[in-house]
Amino acid sequence: MAIPSIRHTHANDHLVKEDGDYVLYWMTAFRRLNDNFSLQHAVDRARQFGKPLIVFEPLRLRYRWASDRLHRFVIEGMRDNEKSFRKRPVTYFPFIETESGTASLLLHELAAKACTIVTDEYPCFFHPTMIRVARNRLPARLELVDSNGVIPLRTPERTFTVAHSYRRWMQKNILDNLLEMPKEDPLSGVKLPRLDSLPKRILERWPPSDLSHFLDGGGIQTLSIDHEVKVSTAITGGASDAKSRLDRFLNQNLQVYGSDRNHPDESVTTGLSPHLHFGHISAHAIVRQLLDKESWTPDRASPANGKNHGFWNTSEPSEAFLDQVLTWREMGFNLSFRQPHNYDKFESLPDWAQKTLHEHASDERPYLYTLEEFEHAQTADPIWNAAQREIVETGVMHNYMRMLWGKKILHWTKSPHEALAVMIELNNKYGLDGRDPNSYNGIFWVLGRYDRAWGPKRPIFGSVRYMTSESASKKLRLKKYVDRFGPDRLV
Repeated sequence: MAIPSIRHTHANDHLVKEDGDYVLYWMTAFRRLNDNFSLQHAVDRARQFGKPLIVFEPLRLRYRWASDRLHRFVIEGMRDNEKSFRKRPVTYFPFIETESGTASLLLHELAAKACTIVTDEYPCFFHPTMIRVARNRLPARLELVDSNGVIPLRTPERTFTVAHSYRRWMQKNILDNLLEMPKEDPLSGVKLPRLDSLPKRILERWPPSDLSHFLDGGGIQTLSIDHEVKVSTAITGGASDAKSRLDRFLNQNLQVYGSDRNHPDESVTTGLSPHLHFGHISAHAIVRQLLDKESWTPDRASPANGKNHGFWNTSEPSEAFLDQVLTWREMGFNLSFRQPHNYDKFESLPDWAQKTLHEHASDERPYLYTLEEFEHAQTADPIWNAAQREIVETGVMHNYMRMLWGKKILHWTKSPHEALAVMIELNNKYGLDGRDPNSYNGIFWVLGRYDRAWGPKRPIFGSVRYMTSESASKKLRLKKYVDRFGPDRLV
């Protein structure tokens, strides 16, 4: 089964070399074997040419916010991939840079003998720039494959600005896309020629990385990255942990997701946002397993109505969760893909939000904190401090608390521009799910993205939605949460 053509494009015009030695899959964003359109297409190409397949998964040194935390999470995923590919008809090549730029040199060498290169199309962070730089330097065809969401990036013909309109559009299109899901295991039953060995000159200069050295032997400490951001003790990278979390959610927490997801004390969310960001699990797999659990069939769907319930005709918790995956997450990819130069800029906010925030930019603030004070949870608000300590310690933050966290940063900084800079810095530095379209969505929602103007106007916020720790403490169960991330837990 060929992948949908709308998910496939070329980054350069180099000719495909059918007489090459192998097909190369440059794995950068969808770091998994299962439910991966990129791997599926690479397998199809290898079968088409009757050639071996190399899966090359590098990890660069120089990316913004590179740290022990982010590196280890990716390497844990590479360990899972190494195990998964071990008995498959592919050559898996993990490579962790110890010297900046070596991954690019190695990629160029591998590309020289490739029939074609297949890689991941991801519309955020350094990925688009990396592709632009690489496309004409590589001596082979570079094919991009979109495996980001259930609906392809190129299907929407406009940028959506509110959830209702996107949801209605999604509901009109989603059933067709459910018929074009990726193969759960694109290597199942596949026979490909085996590559005897990579060229000796490549292996001598750039041998595959010993993952155990970086995970168990202290190798991460030798790298030129930020060692102050410690590894997370709350979540492990890789497809195995992602699968366990999804299974636990579907079998234990889904039934109370609708009622308890906003309560920090309950911890009933999936915890999958880091795995989705690093590609250890796909949105396709999540949706498929949820609908299977509901024994759902397409004839149960109602006509599109734009509402966050009543379309799927599943249980209420499942409807709520599907809305998070298929509306809110995919709206972020829609905006990042269609506005690649400003999705992370203040100017991407709706006009009404920019106007009201500018009008109130000079309003007096009750407190003014520096970035360092925010970073070390040194505010007068114990609830906000707990949320900041959670992300510093664990690499994740409860979904509701992240909204409150952002609103208070706006309340306590000199300007909305400074508030945005603080949110981006702290979220991307400490959050395992940072640097992602969905994560940027959450930050910009704080400032009015996808929202509407609210009244009455308030100081600092203007017409932007207002939230306080006092109101949160009255309506949420969070005493255990605040106790858990109290001052004595500050890292």
